Amino acid sequence: MNTSPHPNHDRGLEFDLKTLLTRRRTLGLFLGAGAAASLAACAPAGSTATGGTTASATTSAAGTSSATATAGATASSSATATVTRAIAECGVVETPDETAGPYPGDGSNGPDALTASGVVRKDITSSFGTSTTTAEGVPLTVTLTLLDNSNGCKALAGAAVYLWHATKDGEYSLYDLPDENFLRGVQEADENGQVTFTSIFPGAYNGRWPHIHFEVFESMSNATSAGQILKTSQIAMTEASCNEVYATAGYESSARNFPNTPLAQDNVFGDDGGNYQLATTSGSAAAGYSAALNVTI
Repeated sequence: MNTSPHPNHDRGLEFDLKTLLTRRRTLGLFLGAGAAASLAACAPAGSTATGGTTASATTSAAGTSSATATAGATASSSATATVTRAIAECGVVETPDETAGPYPGDGSNGPDALTASGVVRKDITSSFGTSTTTAEGVPLTVTLTLLDNSNGCKALAGAAVYLWHATKDGEYSLYDLPDENFLRGVQEADENGQVTFTSIFPGAYNGRWPHIHFEVFESMSNATSAGQILKTSQIAMTEASCNEVYATAGYESSARNFPNTPLAQDNVFGDDGGNYQLATTSGSAAAGYSAALNVTI
């Protein structure tokens, strides 16, 4: 029996395809052995087809909401290491463009959270406006490092990221939960091109591998006016972190749904196993997780 809250998810992707095509940026064609070497050099360190959890320099110093008291020096060194590794990986490969899916909340398919007062925030666990409901789940900190792939991998300082994902039960605010707008937010990239969100670990629903959506805008003003998008893509969660989180109380539906769509069969990540979108993760279900991704544009 299909227990997914999104039985028409594939139809939603088809609906969104027309919008996606207007957003995609043309990727270069890579031919020969030299190109293959370049592709390998840009693969995220520690990423594997099986999505094993890794502890590497790309993870945020504040891995969980309970770890926000981390010393400033540690946080600074972690951020520096993240940027250094991101630049080292940057090259000829852009982070793949992907569909925003049928639940973007950016005005392209129904509700528009981007123009709402309160959407600019780091902590996206609670709804803002008429509701103050907090989404429950294992704490998760998400850090993205934005780099200009066509300009020597220069950090995209001042760019903005809109990030959203499903609840622990695989439901989306504004759509499955129309009275809520939690698990959605916008952040401006710092001088290192980094944005960090405090959230919860997303759930799994039938038809998709666990993931997080994001859109990158040239500036905060473009983001909050639902303006032109530079990049639309998704973050793939690691298999090891999903297995651990979904074994905890509250993620029972995700535990049932997770085995039904392997990474290789996912309709977004399946073409390359999420090679350039698989998050680098650290932490635990008890203490919370950190997930990081280098985004080249």
